Amino acid sequence: MEIVSTENAPKALGPYSQAVKAGGFVWCSGQIPIDPAVNAVTAEGIEAQTRQSITNLKHVLEKAGAGLDKVVKTTVFIKDMNDFAALNAVYAEMFGETKPARSCVEVARLPKDVLVEIECVAAL
Repeated sequence: MEIVSTENAPKALGPYSQAVKAGGFVWCSGQIPIDPAVNAVTAEGIEAQTRQSITNLKHVLEKAGAGLDKVVKTTVFIKDMNDFAALNAVYAEMFGETKPARSCVEVARLPKDVLVEIECVAAL
């Protein structure tokens, strides 16, 4: 097992790692739309927050030696299912031809009251 950490993604908000490499996979913790340059949520709206969350995942994956094209499963936590179509548009754009397995659930609240959190598992 190897811990993955990069300055290009937000630091963990608790006692966990940005990601862990194990068994030929990288297991990424959920990323919320914190801009690591200022360590704050600057993105407003579901589209911008989805883009920042996936960008954060991309940086963690790259540090681990993978990329969005290697993602096999994502879990999306969304504050309001009415934002599902807008989230999907950004998600499809950023993942391109890669279409990992996915779950998406509406939740009551997310850290820092953001609109979306996304976690993933990628092959190495």
